Amino acid sequence: MNTDLQKGADNLLLTCAGLVPGDRLLVLHEGAEETYYHNDILDAVLDRARTLGIEVATQEVPVSPDGAVPDETLVTQMKAATRSLFLARFGDQIRFNADMAGICPIMSYALDAGMLASGFGQGHYHGFVAIKNAVNRMVARAEDIHVTCPLGTDFRGDGAKFPTQISDVAVTRFPMSVFAPVPAGNFSGQVVQHGFLVGTGSRFYEPYACALETPVTFTVHQGRITALDGDDSDVSTARQHYDRVSARYGIDPWVIHSWHAGIHPGCNYRRPVAENFARWSGAAFGNPRLLHFHTCGSYAPGEISLNVLDPTICLDGVAVWNGGRFDANLVTGVPDILNKHPDIARIFDEPSRNVGQCPEETLSGTWA
Repeated sequence: MNTDLQKGADNLLLTCAGLVPGDRLLVLHEGAEETYYHNDILDAVLDRARTLGIEVATQEVPVSPDGAVPDETLVTQMKAATRSLFLARFGDQIRFNADMAGICPIMSYALDAGMLASGFGQGHYHGFVAIKNAVNRMVARAEDIHVTCPLGTDFRGDGAKFPTQISDVAVTRFPMSVFAPVPAGNFSGQVVQHGFLVGTGSRFYEPYACALETPVTFTVHQGRITALDGDDSDVSTARQHYDRVSARYGIDPWVIHSWHAGIHPGCNYRRPVAENFARWSGAAFGNPRLLHFHTCGSYAPGEISLNVLDPTICLDGVAVWNGGRFDANLVTGVPDILNKHPDIARIFDEPSRNVGQCPEETLSGTWA
């Protein structure tokens, strides 16, 4: 195992999971026929855990397109382990399941050994948790939040209006790469969507995405999509997609539940979006070049994601994200975190620009 991969594996197993020799790790993985995760990350995690003296067990879990609740046998296995690690989409689907709070399994958004070995996997886990918490505090205090993008997105609200207790997931996310979802009920404006519409990882339906040949403008009033404008063909495609997904699950198609952006500039997604929409939507979102909205369903994460490339997010007039670059130094307390973790500071100094975009620096739902 090379040094970079070992550092990433140690960050997962030791820093994030907190495992020590003699502990028991249960790794839940998808079948070998699935291509969402690469087998090399499973091999790397098992190999490093054994080297560290950690007892390991594995359990294959099925891909459950419409989501599922862990059965009693699986829950018993998870409770018997010191920590459980999902190298499986199932872990993402149960991230809002309150029953997981007492188990706190880990969901890996590093999907292969390359991602684990990169700055995405190596960046000190607790350092990024501290950055996320600092961003949450700044967002929660903001009285004016304004989101724009080069294509014309102009979305604004009078503060985050978080619940008294910020609601977050019941699954430990590795790497930590987004701040808490901002409720969208008091936001209005327009979101310009280019390239495609895609699912959120909540459920996997067919077709999971639809291509948009030209930009479509979603007009939003107080967290509800009230109009779609653009090329007639693309508007029709978008409406049909929303109608089909909402009808399948019996949900409100036009609500925007919440939104958030990436905080991890080490998130590096090199493959084109259209190669595998599901894989892209489950791995690239942590890069600060991407902001996504949870739509179609009055719950997080909804069933259709709207994705904005290179957002500018102004918190009380301060552009903390500026054209897809997250200036962590503008967040109170984060400069001290960067001083404490020079590995994270280096990631911010040399951020990844790979988010599955085309050579023309746009997101595309079709092959070139």
